[in-house]
Amino acid sequence: MDRRGQSLLRNGEPPAGRVVREVPCRGMAGGRADQSLERAPAGEGEPHASLTVHALNVVTGIPAAGLVVRFMELEDPKKSWIELMNSATNVDGRLDKSSLTSLRLKAGTYKLRFETGEYWQQQGHHSFYPYVEVVFTITEAEQKVHIPLLMSPYSYTTYRGN
Repeated sequence: MDRRGQSLLRNGEPPAGRVVREVPCRGMAGGRADQSLERAPAGEGEPHASLTVHALNVVTGIPAAGLVVRFMELEDPKKSWIELMNSATNVDGRLDKSSLTSLRLKAGTYKLRFETGEYWQQQGHHSFYPYVEVVFTITEAEQKVHIPLLMSPYSYTTYRGN
């Protein structure tokens, strides 16, 4: 619902330029509450950043296709992370731009969670790391944020790419 009490959904779809997701909340009775997250496009005068992600399997030397990636935001350090996206890498080891396009990121703290244990199990390997979480901060000055993940069953490396 918007501030006037009108539904944000039309025919089950959010209006153009908005992403609405139901997000599980910890600490609520029953362990779950349905909440909506609005993500409207930034105005022309507002600073925002775009995000790209690339995962590489260093055992084979090829992109890590099918790696599940969850993207979250921490709006308040006293509250739980809010999930903005849950997707998987494509054949090039990248998140599809279409899944990231609607996310116009403001300054803040974000987290990418790569489900590496699942990925390595599908590749026929055991993994020391069941998942990899990369927490990072976006400043108002940043236009583009690129997060590469180089991984093997027993190690990983990430850095601020361009």
